[in-house]
Amino acid sequence: MAVGILLITHPGVGSALLETATRLLGRLPLEARAFEVEFDADLAALLPRASAALKTVMGEDGALLLTDVYGASPARLAHQLVRIAEPCRRVAGLSLPMLLRVMNYGEQPLDELARTAANGGRNGVVVDDA
Repeated sequence: MAVGILLITHPGVGSALLETATRLLGRLPLEARAFEVEFDADLAALLPRASAALKTVMGEDGALLLTDVYGASPARLAHQLVRIAEPCRRVAGLSLPMLLRVMNYGEQPLDELARTAANGGRNGVVVDDA
C-alpha cells in the first residue's frame, strides 16, 4: 500500500509534528508533508497551492489528510480537497499519537488507515490519576 499523508494545520502545528515524528521514528515510512494555513487566509486562493501540495504526497493508493481542528479553516480546506481529489480521506483532531499510529500502520489501505488515525488520536488521550 502506498498512501501519502498531508497535514493541513494552523501555522507551526504540522511542521512541528512532522519534525517530532521524524525524530522519534528516524524515518517516516509514508510520504508526508505539512501545509499550514495562515489565520487570515483566503481558502479559495489557497486551494491551488494546497492541491499542488497534495499531489506531491499522493500515493498510488491515495492520500490521508490530517487536520488539527474540525471546522476550522484548515479542516475546511481539507474538505475542499477531498471533494476534488480521489481517493482521499480526512481526519480531524491531529495529534502526535495520531501521526505516530498512522506511520506505524502505513501498510494499511486508505479507509482502514483513516480509522487507525482516529483510534490513535482517541487512544492517545489518557487521564493519569497517579
